[in-house]
Amino acid sequence: MTDAEAAAEAHRLIADAYRPTAYRDTAPVPAYGPTPPVAQPGRPPMSQGATDASVLMLAGGATTAMVGGTAAVLMYVSQFADPVVCGLVFGAPTALVLALARLVKRAKPAPDVHHHYEGPVYQDQRNVHSTTRGVWAKTTNQQ
Repeated sequence: MTDAEAAAEAHRLIADAYRPTAYRDTAPVPAYGPTPPVAQPGRPPMSQGATDASVLMLAGGATTAMVGGTAAVLMYVSQFADPVVCGLVFGAPTALVLALARLVKRAKPAPDVHHHYEGPVYQDQRNVHSTTRGVWAKTTNQQ
């Protein structure tokens, strides 16, 4: 092998070693059909309940910051505002909102349960009352 052939072979081996190993398909993605979901920038994908809970937590945090900031500005500007009185005045709406939220949560009606059967069906609905007592737990199940 001559020096020129050796140099050409070395150049080819180095070029092969540094060639990218990944391939990006540049074909356009179809606008409809079985396109897989892709995570979008921003909030990570999560269930609807988790999304609702996170929005509530963000809103509650912002509300708390606004109420606390207002109380701090009021105390600083007045120079003689009593922190206990400000806490009561600015804390009362928060306590009222929390109490109303708990009341609304309990006021939801129970969901309707519908069962659809085909053929002969035997339904057995029993209530089992469990009691556990004693240092060494003894569980008694009664129907």
